[in-house]
Amino acid sequence: MHKVFIDGAAGTTGLEIAARLEGRSEFALITLDDERRKDASARREALNETDVAILCLPDDAAREAVALIDPASGTRVIDASSAHRTAEGWCYGFPELVGADRVADARRISNPGCYPTGFLALVAPLVREGLLPADWPYTVNAVSGYSGGGKALIERFEAGGAPAFRAYGYDMAHKHLPEMKRHAGLEHPVIFAPAVVPAYRGMIVEVPLHLGAMANDPSADTLRDALRAFYAGSKVVTVRDEGVPGELLLEQDAAPWDGIELAVFGNEGGWNARLVARLDNLGKGASGAAVQNLNLLCGLPETAGLQL
Repeated sequence: MHKVFIDGAAGTTGLEIAARLEGRSEFALITLDDERRKDASARREALNETDVAILCLPDDAAREAVALIDPASGTRVIDASSAHRTAEGWCYGFPELVGADRVADARRISNPGCYPTGFLALVAPLVREGLLPADWPYTVNAVSGYSGGGKALIERFEAGGAPAFRAYGYDMAHKHLPEMKRHAGLEHPVIFAPAVVPAYRGMIVEVPLHLGAMANDPSADTLRDALRAFYAGSKVVTVRDEGVPGELLLEQDAAPWDGIELAVFGNEGGWNARLVARLDNLGKGASGAAVQNLNLLCGLPETAGLQL
């Protein structure tokens, strides 16, 4: 049995991870009561006596938690914050992109961000294959449920008079930008336009492309076929057939989901394409991804306990 300590278990991500582990005999959860979970000595003890620590904390607190771990303790870490997503010595916890074996062998894993998960799932394999240029000025348009914004944003959207639409990131300095650039192998930062809507969970990430302006003149069909081949056999990532939908929806009462669906839509002349990822910001975008990585660390079936 593997001992697991969720540091930050009272937050949204921590609660969803615990829900996915509930009833699983492979794990024993180390828990701290409300008073002790804020006590540094109690946290240090828990972090050092567990097999795997999952950090569901703000960035600075996640760095502090890592510092509390004795290197000799053997504790392995999955960090759900953005503190270590481009840090040296950390494995980027996207098994479909970096390889399941690399995740399984890692001591320190940084869970991908929700928006970057959609962007990287679409773009990284195509850049890697040379079908999309690494020096292209990519843009990302994305909309998410409000649960990814933490307690304050959740309270704002669930209070009376909640906004119908919240766009942000206008300083062009969103913390996801380095992660997107590095793990897609890009030469330039992307222009990222995120927004939040009054749905608790769910996310659509879109990358519009002017294919005809690219030197190698790729087609939407070629990009779709390449994604389908790259994710062949995956139980988590699916690639949608070429049919063009009338609309894509985020449902206000959507159930938790740990998969991700990718699509490539092209116009008749082939000049334009829209790469689209649909996922649950709390699933493959956060808690589901953490559990997937935990399974790999512990030598268990990768999708055990996931909601697919």
